[in-house]
Amino acid sequence: MNILVINCGSSSLKFQLINAETEQCIAKGLCERIGIDGSMISYQPAGGEKEKTVTPMPDHVEAIRLVLEALTNPTTGAVKSLEEIDAVGHRIVHGGEKFTQSAVIDDEVMKAIEDCNELAPLHNPANLIGINACKKLMPGVPMVAVFDTAFHQTMPEEAYLYGIPYDYYKNYKLRRYGFHGTSHSYVSKRAAEFLGQKYEDMKIIVCHLGNGASISAVKNGKCVDTTMGLTPLEGLIMGTRSGDIDPAIMEFIAHKEGKNIDEIMTILNKKSGVLGLSDNLSSDFRDIEDGYFAGDENAVRAMKSFCYKVAKYVGSFTAAMNGVDAIAFTAGVGENGPIIRTLVCEYLGYLGITLDEDANHKRGVDIQISTPESKTKVLVIPTNEELAIARETARLVK
Repeated sequence: MNILVINCGSSSLKFQLINAETEQCIAKGLCERIGIDGSMISYQPAGGEKEKTVTPMPDHVEAIRLVLEALTNPTTGAVKSLEEIDAVGHRIVHGGEKFTQSAVIDDEVMKAIEDCNELAPLHNPANLIGINACKKLMPGVPMVAVFDTAFHQTMPEEAYLYGIPYDYYKNYKLRRYGFHGTSHSYVSKRAAEFLGQKYEDMKIIVCHLGNGASISAVKNGKCVDTTMGLTPLEGLIMGTRSGDIDPAIMEFIAHKEGKNIDEIMTILNKKSGVLGLSDNLSSDFRDIEDGYFAGDENAVRAMKSFCYKVAKYVGSFTAAMNGVDAIAFTAGVGENGPIIRTLVCEYLGYLGITLDEDANHKRGVDIQISTPESKTKVLVIPTNEELAIARETARLVK
């Protein structure tokens, strides 16, 4: 069974074609600048060269048409015809309280995704566009929605409710939802498998650290808390997002600088995080890391603040689970930032952690980076959200 995994953004589309039996990626690519001048598709079959083509993409329908054209190209295509694509798995950012797991897409599911648009106005509409485009170009092919929020729906009430009037929850479902759920689910399961332990018997903290960053507490196979909230703005300091702040800061800035709520939200989402803390040095953690080693005070400030918040949440989630067996780092920064892992773990001596520095500097593989005698195991597990989506799609379609 070949599964096409689609991840639609407002102006981009990532895709992978995965063989569900072997779990191998047989082709992948990216459509960029959809609806914008200079749009481009990159495509790479397994074992082949990456191709980049600049071509007009006025909308997502055209982008997906180009994807299907690339996949069935007589020379470089991964399949001979569309009949060899058995199902499509779509990453959907927000499923609200409606979805506690993935779902085969029908009219009812489409309506429920649309109902969550106001909770994820930048993402869910784009996800729906991707689904409709596939329905138009691949009629009759079964499709599955895999929700970023679903994994976190096992959180107890005390973890997901905010300290605001309860009517806001009853009337508008204002609560913590959490994101990156597909990654947190994959990595926590893989961590247990790697350690040879039963998933249902473990307490695992997953640190998904990238330009967008979140941490989850997974106890006995279920998420019991996570850092992102109603939106991806809450929680850790991120590339350009502020993470947790005193809400009164918004009122203070509004009065001091005459800004409205939309302008303030733009500041918190796009001008804050390590970008803001580094005095606009960069939102890219690679640049921050380079500056840290060079002794740039702006980079040092941003780096230390980020790592402190990660360690602080690891501590709070250890308390939430009354212990922790393993901590797994993942995503772009978590997988490729040995200095960040080192700085975070320097706070965690109370968990009996010491790092194996040689292991900490290896990349691209599942690995334990704590020493054998460490009481709490520390792992690096490269995430594979596309494979997780393909697995869910195959499971439901079968």
